[in-house]
Amino acid sequence: MNNNKIHILFLIQRNKVNKRGGTPLRCRITYNKHRKDFSLGLFINPNYWDSKKQKLLDRAENSKIVNTQLSLISQKINEAFLLLQLQQGNFDVDDIYSQYKGENIRTEKTLLELYDLHNNATKALIGVDFNETSWGRYVENKRKIAEFIKYKYKRSDIKLNQLELKFIKDLEYYFKTQKKLSQATINRSLQRLKKIVQFGIAENYLDNNPFVLYKPTKHKLKLIYLTPEELKILEKHCFKQIKLQQVKDLFVFCCYTGLAYQEMSALSKKDIKLDFKGNKWIEMYRKKTSSKISVPILPVAERILKKYDENLPKISNQRFNSYLKEIADVLGLDKKLTHHVARKTFATTVLLYNGIPMEVVSELLGHSRLQVTQEHYAKVVKTKVGNEMNRLAKKLNEND
Repeated sequence: MNNNKIHILFLIQRNKVNKRGGTPLRCRITYNKHRKDFSLGLFINPNYWDSKKQKLLDRAENSKIVNTQLSLISQKINEAFLLLQLQQGNFDVDDIYSQYKGENIRTEKTLLELYDLHNNATKALIGVDFNETSWGRYVENKRKIAEFIKYKYKRSDIKLNQLELKFIKDLEYYFKTQKKLSQATINRSLQRLKKIVQFGIAENYLDNNPFVLYKPTKHKLKLIYLTPEELKILEKHCFKQIKLQQVKDLFVFCCYTGLAYQEMSALSKKDIKLDFKGNKWIEMYRKKTSSKISVPILPVAERILKKYDENLPKISNQRFNSYLKEIADVLGLDKKLTHHVARKTFATTVLLYNGIPMEVVSELLGHSRLQVTQEHYAKVVKTKVGNEMNRLAKKLNEND
C-alpha cells in the first residue's frame, strides 16, 4: 500500500465577490507535492470564515449547512484516496480528484510496466530477431532505472505521463554522480531508455516523446590497442603459471582473429572451415549483431589452435580480464588490458597498419555497418596516412 499522505485544504477566493457579497469556497488537494484546486460551488461571507479551524463561524446564517457539506466533501475525498491506495498502487492527485468525482480513472502504464511489456515481447524473439545478450541488457537497464526512481522520487515507479526532459537530464546526472559511469556507458543506457519510450509510443501508451529536445553528451572514443612491439613482447613471453599462459594464448589468438569474448568462448571445431585452397577460416555468427563473420586463421592463431587441439580453454570474462591485468603488470605494459583490447589490436596493428582497407576490416570484425568501423578507427587511418605522407615527403626531399 502507498503510505504517502494526503492534505485537504478549504480556502476562499477573495478576488471574486457575487452580488450578495459572498466569495467562492474552493478546495485544494495536495498529494506527493502536487496540487489539485477546484471550486465547490459554495459562496460564503468571507468575514465569517475561520481558515485555521477550516469552518464557517456559527454566527453565519448558513454555517450548519456549509460546515456539514465541507465535512462530507472531506470524508468523500479521503474515501477516494483510501480506495486508490488499495486498488491502484501508483496514482497522482488528479486520480484522487477523479475518484472523488466518481469518474472513470484511465488506467495508465508506468515506466517499469512498459519495460516489462517490452522485455517480455523481445524475450519471445530471442534467436529470431533478438539475442539473449541484448535482451539481458534491457533487463539490467530496467534495474538501473528502478534504482534511480527510488533514489530521486522515493517511490517504486513513475507514470508515463510524468516523463519529461527533466527526468532524462536528472537520470544522466544520477548516472554520473551516484553511479560514476563513463559517458559512453551513460549514453548506451539512455539509448535503451529511448527505445523503451519509442516502444511505448508505438503501442499507444505514450503521446509525447521526452527525448525530442534531448541532446546526448558527446564523448571521445579512446582507442586502446597493442603496438606491433608490445604485441611481439606478449607473444614471446612464457608464463610459468598455467592459467596466465592460457589467458595470454587466448588474448594473442584474438589479436589475430578479432573474435569478441562470446565468439571466442563459443568457438568449436565445427566453426573451423577449409576453403578451396586448403586455408583455414573461422565461420560463425556474431551474437551481438547476428551477422556472419568469416575470418582467415593467420599463422599465429593457427599455432595456438594446434596447441589446444582446436579446443580453446574456457574461462569467465571477469577472470579473463583479471588475469590480463596481472599479465600487463608482469610485462610492464602501461595499458589497461581487457579482452576488447585484443579485438582493437586486430583491427589496428594487424589489419589497418598493414594496409587492409576499412571495408574489409569492417567485414572481418562482423560490424553491422561500415559507419561503426569508421567511427572507431578513422583516427588510426589518418595517423597511418600521415606517416606514409611524411615518408613520401622525406623521400622526395632526398631526390631533390
